Amino acid sequence: MTKIAFFDTKPYEQEVFERCCKKDMEIKFMEHRLNRETVDSAKGCDVVCAFVNDNLDETVMKGLNEMGVRLIAMRCAGFNNLALKALGDLRVARVPAYSPYAVAEHAMGMLLTLNRKIHKAYNRTREYNFSLNGLTGVDLHGKVMGVVGTGKIGRVFIDICRGFGLKIIAYDPYPLDGIEYTDLDTLFRESDFISLHCPLTDDSYHLANEKRFAMMKETAILINTSRGALVDSVALVEALWNRRLRAVALDVYEEEVGYFFEDRSGEVVDDATLQLLVSMPNVLITSHQAFLTEEALFNIADTTIGNIEEFFSKGTITHEVTA
Repeated sequence: MTKIAFFDTKPYEQEVFERCCKKDMEIKFMEHRLNRETVDSAKGCDVVCAFVNDNLDETVMKGLNEMGVRLIAMRCAGFNNLALKALGDLRVARVPAYSPYAVAEHAMGMLLTLNRKIHKAYNRTREYNFSLNGLTGVDLHGKVMGVVGTGKIGRVFIDICRGFGLKIIAYDPYPLDGIEYTDLDTLFRESDFISLHCPLTDDSYHLANEKRFAMMKETAILINTSRGALVDSVALVEALWNRRLRAVALDVYEEEVGYFFEDRSGEVVDDATLQLLVSMPNVLITSHQAFLTEEALFNIADTTIGNIEEFFSKGTITHEVTA
């Protein structure tokens, strides 16, 4: 029997994983995140199943090795929260793709909502306020969309944008045929809208920063559905205060741990930057929701269980992450 310690459990995940679980697997579902204080919860387990906001630093890696855990099964694509150089005997699997359509569609939905102020109109009409004042948007057709990252999600997003008649310019260290590429500075300078679809690396950390916000059109909208630390949040607040861009849509936030995925409605949020962003009328925030479709949840569970099954039956990992 393969025993799996499943951290940061949410009801919508548990239901799907229980359906996909094999008969020779036993999952221990836990609500708390994996970190230095909770690593002992993995005792007696062969596998740790972790998510984007679990903290697998050197101390956690050491603890997992000492407990005899053999596999870390990430149920997400990103792995920037792992101290890979401290793996020891541990091996890591991930879910490289679950539904590029889910994230790309959410990004476009956020752009449409912000541009046409649909969220404001919804709140108004709930109070029988049918005024159109302040709800003017712009046509997307003919505008320039800058796409940072042309992996699977970025390419699906580009296809959606082309359907709206947007002109596409893109940046990616590994360019593909059929897409017009440029450098990052030019992309930030010339785009009417910018959508981020790249992984978080040392090179991409704070790629949206004070210098590039100063380059942007004052009418531009920035969308981030990838990783929070792609955007310098303090510089973003300054740019919004100084009217350096029109609006921002964020499904991720660089200090989201402890807030996103949780209900904090009855508490005082002690993150001043997040408070400011939430309070601004031209900022739309969703809480790391872009991946959340039925299809994506099933694909995540199916691939994660498949990774575990492959490792223990064959000793191989098709979707392995190495240092």
